[in-house]
Amino acid sequence: MYDVIIKNGTVIDGTGGARQQTDVGIKDGKIATVGSLPDAEAKSTVDATGKMVTPGFIDVHTHYDAQAHWDTTLSPSPLHGITTIIGGNCGFTIAPLAAEHGDYLMRMLSRVEGMPLESLQQGVPWNWNSFGEWLGELDGTLAINTGFMVGHSAIRRLVMGERSVGHESTPEEMAAMKQLLRSSLEEGGIGFSSSWATTHNDPNGQPVPSRHCSTEELIELSAVCADFDGTSLEFIPAVGRFPQDRIELIAKMSAAANRPLNWNLIAASTSPKQLDVMETNLAASDYAKANGGEVIALTVPCPVTARLSFENGFVLDALNGWREPMALPADEKLEMLADNGKRRELEELAQGPSPLRGVAKWHLLTVGETFSDNNQQYIGRTIGEIAEEEGRATFDVLCDIVIDDKLQTGLYSPVRGDDDETWKLRTEIWADERTMVGGTDAGAHLDLLTTFNATTSMLASAVKERDLISWEQAVHYITDAPAQMYGIQDRGQLTEGFHADVNVIDPEEISLRKIEARYDLPGGAWRLYGGADGYNHVFCNGEEIVHNDEFTENRPGNVLRSGTDTKGTGIS
Repeated sequence: MYDVIIKNGTVIDGTGGARQQTDVGIKDGKIATVGSLPDAEAKSTVDATGKMVTPGFIDVHTHYDAQAHWDTTLSPSPLHGITTIIGGNCGFTIAPLAAEHGDYLMRMLSRVEGMPLESLQQGVPWNWNSFGEWLGELDGTLAINTGFMVGHSAIRRLVMGERSVGHESTPEEMAAMKQLLRSSLEEGGIGFSSSWATTHNDPNGQPVPSRHCSTEELIELSAVCADFDGTSLEFIPAVGRFPQDRIELIAKMSAAANRPLNWNLIAASTSPKQLDVMETNLAASDYAKANGGEVIALTVPCPVTARLSFENGFVLDALNGWREPMALPADEKLEMLADNGKRRELEELAQGPSPLRGVAKWHLLTVGETFSDNNQQYIGRTIGEIAEEEGRATFDVLCDIVIDDKLQTGLYSPVRGDDDETWKLRTEIWADERTMVGGTDAGAHLDLLTTFNATTSMLASAVKERDLISWEQAVHYITDAPAQMYGIQDRGQLTEGFHADVNVIDPEEISLRKIEARYDLPGGAWRLYGGADGYNHVFCNGEEIVHNDEFTENRPGNVLRSGTDTKGTGIS
């Protein structure tokens, strides 16, 4: 007897092969049969007539490390068909840990990944030391499968302490970091992650620890992965166009590890300037291939809309000269914005050269959430419209609104890339062998980004609405392809013997639900949140975790460990 039979569905197996009308039988958490089961018995039967039956989706770039302790569903990702995630990206992990460094790691995560500090303080126990002890805390508690990279900034802080900011490592410190990484990989870490992104700054306004390392340190730490089956590399070499030395660096890191290196992020844009940057950065894959490495660009499969806030200052701190001002305490930041002289200085700096200079087009920002009575009139209007009506400079208008709201104003950048031309470009990028669909940042930037819904956006917009690619192609990009890149064993396909991670999706109903502010974080903090319609059933390891777009009580997810749940991933 089967545990579950999914009958009469359109089965898309994840490999990119043609769909078939058939049944799927699940037993003991595995796919037992893909084929006609007219007379078979099961404890539970799902009628999938008219529905797409797919493998569970895999999201390779998330930051759910902390949220896993207070939200065992890892919401909202499973509501978008996600059954496996990779966390620990960009060098930001909460293990390994030493008690004296917990406060710094908390404040760094809050600053750079947009997680409320009170939630990190109240929602995470911080009671482990080794990477293996931390993974053990998560075993048997989560709705979906999770694998975690080992983060460079965490390792650097543990070994070097305060020297991790502002100093390169000594030979002794380098050896200690390599040993700490080695032990963390032995205990189940699935790779090494790091970042040189200029947007990654610590709570003191300084670059995070990984940004102070030498190229030699990155290459030597990467090389540790060569000794561990089922490991990979993740790294952000720069924001914007990659200089030649960064292209050479990532090739050397990959070659030293004999492992693929993925970097974050390509966002599709039809702007000639951005297209040129994209081609330059994608060419890093060609250089790596010619020099013994393998480099893969992640590309987010949906438009990206950012919510900016002077309260946390993330993204704004990437503007020329804004790193330290955005790290000031709230009262000092308010005083600075109220001072006309300092205001003029900030505006002049913001218009200087930086990869994210476009953020400083203040007139394009739309006022979202406001927190003072004076500002209610501005909700839904752009700063440019308000400035024109009131006959004032745009930056003055912006600063005055932000001051009235005590820095909390939600400011939304324009939605770009939701047009037919850009969606077509996206499908061309996905088809490029140098790219991988990913980069949602789910679990991070809780008041900034909504890309946690990328899989649904992709299916609803590129497949259902625009018919730019087939279901078979789209599903392959978010199932089997990422499983192969990370060496995730027996997942990503509807194949007999594979783990029963399965979605049953209504192709006519799949769509995004409205984004809302949800006050459900520890300490009463809020986050941007949005579910989906069309996911009738989501199974993880044979147990239903989502039923008709809502969570069940089941928590069947496995913590994935390198060498056991991930294997291979040597350079092809």
